[in-house]
Parts: sequence; structure tokens; C-alpha cells
Amino acid sequence: MAIVLNCGSSSVKYKLYEMPSRKVLDKGIVEEVKQNEYEKTINTIFDKYKQYDIAMVSHRVVHGGEDFKESVVITDEVKQKISDLSRFAPLHNPVNLMGIELAQKCRPDAIHVAVFDTAFHQTMPPQSYLYPLPYEYYEKYGIRKYGFHGTSHRYVVQRAEQMLGTPKEKLRLISCHIGSGASITAVRYGESIDTSMGMTPLAGVMMGTRSGNIDPGILPYIADIEQIDTKGAMDILNKKSGLLGLSGVSSDLRDVEKAIDEGNEQAKVAMEIFTQRLKDFIGLYLARLNGIDGIIFTAGVGENSVLTRQLVCNGLEYAGIIVDKDVNRNHKGEGFINSIYSPVKIMVIPTDEELVMASDAYQLYLNQPELVLA
Repeated sequence: MAIVLNCGSSSVKYKLYEMPSRKVLDKGIVEEVKQNEYEKTINTIFDKYKQYDIAMVSHRVVHGGEDFKESVVITDEVKQKISDLSRFAPLHNPVNLMGIELAQKCRPDAIHVAVFDTAFHQTMPPQSYLYPLPYEYYEKYGIRKYGFHGTSHRYVVQRAEQMLGTPKEKLRLISCHIGSGASITAVRYGESIDTSMGMTPLAGVMMGTRSGNIDPGILPYIADIEQIDTKGAMDILNKKSGLLGLSGVSSDLRDVEKAIDEGNEQAKVAMEIFTQRLKDFIGLYLARLNGIDGIIFTAGVGENSVLTRQLVCNGLEYAGIIVDKDVNRNHKGEGFINSIYSPVKIMVIPTDEELVMASDAYQLYLNQPELVLA
């Protein structure tokens, strides 16, 4: 059995898998978890499964920096590196690490595995990950693009390979993970060569509450006119911007679309900017990849918003991206929404990061020489 744990800043998500069948036996989420309640929450989850032989526990870790290019068995050295990388993800890595240590207390005999959001993007070349800053800032402080949502992008790229019946070594894909957070990734022959998020998840496209890329000079200007510090200005860019800030309605796209249907012009403009920013990165990556074989929509918005998919694809016909409006409108689940005349396949693929995490844990479990499978 394998437990997948995702400890967030105020919630804990979990799934129980039977391995290697990959069957989900149970799942759940505990929300509004306060800092002093994590130990009780983790203990409750493991007590719930005390009748099972839990051989593997797979943990989501947001930031792996340059240290982790793939999932790893957690050791004291790994935990120290996760702690050191908290400077890049101060809201996430410390909580991820706390979840690891609490779970290790509950199941000390299990193999514990760390799966990093940033790992998939470690194949990016320097021209993609370096910022045009003094090079010493990269050398001394690790300031560079890392990218996120890597586990999701990795899963949908694997599914696209299977759906297209073409080896990944022959595919050029653009993966669009569009949820409350959003990132676009250019994938050449199975490897990420560029992605929209940066050193932090604030960069890239416009999102639910995040601004995405803006003129960096705006930050000190906001701080000055609002008489707040840099942290206060960053809170505005992270929590009060994006769809929420522009529409004045909500960070939830469903609410924004409802407002559009009711004639809210501000919501309509927000939606147009949201989809245009997505299209901007798709256009950039079309150039980087010199054309594509497929484009993938995934995550909450990508999987469910007919309007978002349609607006993003509109105007890309020149690049061979031709959506079938009727198929798109009626689509549910996994499948193709492109026109039969479209050279580029347009896919909707529900993401499954937890399955990747469970599978990685199982592979590392098999590679442990001191362990014998029951």
C-alpha cells in the first residue's frame, strides 16, 4: 500500500493506493488546518489506515531547486536540502517538511519519497532558465527560473504520448495547466525546455489571484503610493490581482463566466486578458519548438472551461491549431477536441499528480535492495 500526502499551507490532501495495481482505495482532504494542528491531522490520517501494511509514503514538495531532478527516497540529507530551499518557497517547503517528519514518526518502517514540483523542468537549457541579471546572482544565490506544476505536466505528457500512439522522442507538445494557478510548458521529445512560471509561482500568465508577468517597476510604485513594504506589495500581486483583481468579481473562473453571461463588461475584459496571456505563451513556445504536434489542456479550468479553450485556440489556426467548436462544447473527461482538419491534435487530459507520486514511490521501493516485496 502507498499513501500520497500533499501538505499545504492550510490543508492536507491524501490518497491511499494499492500498488502495483494503482487502485485508489480511499482519499480525502482536511481543510483549514492551523499550524499547531498538523500533528493531530497526520496522526488521524495514519490511524485511519492502521489496518493496512503501508510500505510507501509519497510526499509532495514544492521546491527542489537544482538539487533534485527526480523523485528521491527521503534521507536526513534530503530533508536538510528541502529546508535550505525554503528560501525559495517559504510558505510551502517548511510545511512539506513538517508533513514528512510527522509521517515518518507514524510509519518509521515505510519508505518515504519526495516528489518535487520543480523536478520536471530541470531539463531546461540556460537560455530558458537564466534571468538577464548579474550572473553572480545565479552563482551565489541560485536566482533563476525553476518552474512548477512539473508533476502535472509530466503526467499529461505521458498520457498524450499514449493517446497519440507516438513515442515521446518524436513529439513536440505544449502543456497548459490552467487552474487557480496556471503554467504553460514547452515539451520537446518528452523534456521540458521552457515554462511560464519562474523562480516563484507568481511569474508567467495571469491567474486566479496572481498577476503573472508585469513591469517590475510597478512593485516599488505600489509600495510607495500605498505606503506599504515590499511584502505588502507582493501580497497584492499574489492574492488580490489576476482574475479577482481585474474582474472585481471572483478568482473563480466559473463566477467570472457567469458575470459575463449577465452582461458584466469588466468581467468580459478580464476573461479576454486572461486568455490572451495564455495565448501569448503558446505563441512563444510555438516559435521555440518550431511547430507542435499537440496542445494539452489540463487542471480545473483547462479541463472544464469550454470558453477558455475556445478563446485560447481562436486565432491560432495559422499554426494548425483548429478546434472543433461542437466537440469542445460537449466534451467531458479525456479526449480530443480538434477539428478533423487540424494538423495539431488538441487534447483535454484530466491531470493525476497523485498517481505519478504513487508510481514514483513504488519504483523507488522496488529499487531498495534491503526491502523484500510481500
